Amino acid sequence: MFVAGEASGDTHGAGVARELQAAGTAVRLVGVGGNEMRSAGVELIEHVDNLAVMGFVEVLKLVPKHWALLNRIRERLESGSVKLIILVDYPEFNLHWVAAAAKAAGVPVLYYITPQVWAWRAGRVKTMAATVTKAAVIFGFEEELLRKDGVDAVFVGHPLLDRAATIPSREEARRSLGIGGDQRLLALFPGSRAQEIERHLDAFVATARRLQEMNQGLRVVVSGAPTVTIDPARCPFPVVVGSSFTVLRAADAAICKSGTTTLEAAVAGCPFVIGYRTGALDYAIASKVVTVPDIGMVNVVAGKRIVPEFVQSDLDPERMIPVVDDLLDPASPRRAQMIAGLNDVRSRLGTPGAAKRVATIALEIAGRTTASA
Repeated sequence: MFVAGEASGDTHGAGVARELQAAGTAVRLVGVGGNEMRSAGVELIEHVDNLAVMGFVEVLKLVPKHWALLNRIRERLESGSVKLIILVDYPEFNLHWVAAAAKAAGVPVLYYITPQVWAWRAGRVKTMAATVTKAAVIFGFEEELLRKDGVDAVFVGHPLLDRAATIPSREEARRSLGIGGDQRLLALFPGSRAQEIERHLDAFVATARRLQEMNQGLRVVVSGAPTVTIDPARCPFPVVVGSSFTVLRAADAAICKSGTTTLEAAVAGCPFVIGYRTGALDYAIASKVVTVPDIGMVNVVAGKRIVPEFVQSDLDPERMIPVVDDLLDPASPRRAQMIAGLNDVRSRLGTPGAAKRVATIALEIAGRTTASA
């Protein structure tokens, strides 16, 4: 059984499901996921579209739905038909509710993409040690950190590298977007959720417009997600849907919201800045509980701030313009230094094959469970 609660978890869970199918072992796959997991052979008992929210406040609205889903999952776990449950990210539901239910039912738990206990609420590691059979972590530093506190953790590499295996060359990417050889391109990544678009788009667009005034011939494109629609009245630039790596490879610089996009930019070698804004209450809560100094994963992995962050009130075009303008300059020392830092981050993400490694672990655990049954 898989349990993923949002689009990214659906993608990562689907990768593991495909590897399980490719292994040729006769297993039935069921779970909570989305269209990608369904296409990978997972029989869905709930779709992620009915669950995904962001922020401390919004999640409270879905507590009744999650409680009902937990009861359905618990019934399956207690039926004896589930040999292994694979939890994919989504820690508030998976770690605190589902892992405990699986433990009580005697079903082993493989946790793929574990809670970021190094960033906030470190006490959760005790819950992991008590309920998780094996943790498949995607950052190298997580393995040692979790093992130190009693969690059986193994670094499997970042799943992003599997997607990057088919990344186009810079020339191919620019050609596909209609960008000339001597044109400079700025890419905007305002987010993949409606709430993120609402909070980031205007500041990103205003920054890009001013940079176009300063740099004759500068092209701008927006990377859009299939799950959201960007209002043309708010954004005069072309939107490229579902091709983030292509956009990053083609771009000379980018403005990215915080999230996985920052690691995608590192893999693509595209200099960028991070812009992020959330609700005032969510930010106030996060400021009290988050223990790392940076919000961008690229900076967390680097262990230092290599990419500037413009957060909350600092998400201001006047603050971002000079920094992005510098990154657009091919002769800029800041640009060269950042590219070197991004290359170091890329090397820390491991090697491709994360999904296959997780599938191998899953089959080993499920095999032991079957043998002991």
